[in-house]
Amino acid sequence: MKKAAKLSGGKMSREDKPARKPHGGIPAASFVEDVDAYLNKEQHASAEHALRELDDMLSKYKFMDASLQQRKAKLKSQIPEFKNALSLLQTLKAKKEASEDIQTTFLLSDDVYAKARVPPTENVCLWLGANVMLEYSLEDAVELLTNNLTSSHAILKEIVSDMEFLRDQITTTEVNMARVHNWNVKKVQAAKSNESEN
Repeated sequence: MKKAAKLSGGKMSREDKPARKPHGGIPAASFVEDVDAYLNKEQHASAEHALRELDDMLSKYKFMDASLQQRKAKLKSQIPEFKNALSLLQTLKAKKEASEDIQTTFLLSDDVYAKARVPPTENVCLWLGANVMLEYSLEDAVELLTNNLTSSHAILKEIVSDMEFLRDQITTTEVNMARVHNWNVKKVQAAKSNESEN
């Protein structure tokens, strides 16, 4: 029986997520030790054909790298937002326990702020994204944001690991391209010297 997804701020809980592929599903690049064997094993029509395939793979790796860079930047911008929201929730909880109002200013529009007095509150509304806002108790909101912050740190760590792995694959592919190119140059030079001898 399939386990139902537990919603927590629009996200599945960690135990419900499918197992993660190693390195985010990034294919590993094999080092080409013997170019002759590589070209014969892979049944490439020519060294140029092998170079085109390696170049295609390099382009895919670079696209993956750009995608990971974007995800990393987005997470790095979300983490401070989670921390600020948690700090605000802690302030709201402290003021609620002390039965004190909060004096604050809030943004009305660009460069226009208004002063406000916020009475002690039991609930807060959180934007979950995609124009969705839900009301939570202070405790539930703290739990949700703490879970999201923890999850964001874990995902950021995975992304950094994937990026390191990806850099290794890019380097390996570039070295393979250089080796195949050099092999082809030597083969062409050998063919020319054989023709000149005959």
